[in-house]
Amino acid sequence: MADYAATRDRVEHYFDRTATKTWERLTSDAPVSGIRATVRAGRDRMRDLMLAQLPEDLRGARILDAGCGTGAMAVELAQRGADVVAVDISPALVDIAAKRMPANLAGQITWVAGDMLDATEGGFDHALAMDSMIYYSAPDIAALLGRAAARIDGKFVFTLPPRTPALMAMWRVGKLFPRADRSPVMIPQSTAGVAQALRDASVPGRLREIDQIKSGFYFSSALVFEGTTK
Repeated sequence: MADYAATRDRVEHYFDRTATKTWERLTSDAPVSGIRATVRAGRDRMRDLMLAQLPEDLRGARILDAGCGTGAMAVELAQRGADVVAVDISPALVDIAAKRMPANLAGQITWVAGDMLDATEGGFDHALAMDSMIYYSAPDIAALLGRAAARIDGKFVFTLPPRTPALMAMWRVGKLFPRADRSPVMIPQSTAGVAQALRDASVPGRLREIDQIKSGFYFSSALVFEGTTK
């Protein structure tokens, strides 16, 4: 997974050194521009949609928040009673998340900086990955899901940018810029394309799209993968 590793390192550099302050503000209650307000609203709706795929009562469940960012998803999972392992490639974002965590949840959330799978141990009942797989190719996503399937008993709920004409046009324009001068570029995906990549990689399981959220400049698809390796 050489391409995966290179993209992961680039994402880490971007969020840990370039976009930390922007991301900290976006995920807070601080005033933001109209464009960023639409992104904030879209992410809030997406988080609710993803959480709705899991039981309301998560007491006794161990959940992986893969790409936890500043911690909003992890906090909501812990408030439902889950034991949460929240991991993010950016140590700076993990530090912000840990500082924002309500004191009464300190024993329920383990914060980890590093790769979503390599930096964590053990098995999980479910996993969620909100906007943390959007920079990877379909083969890399399939490989990641294949690795995760052996450690996740239930659902892996994640998001991808949908393969629409508008997003494809933005993606093509983004690729024109020198790699050193631009942030990581989202790779639009179709559910059928990712499903084919799973078949090509001989990863057993069921992939389905739940719904799409569109809010101004935020446009994302929520999907669920349930492996059958056990």
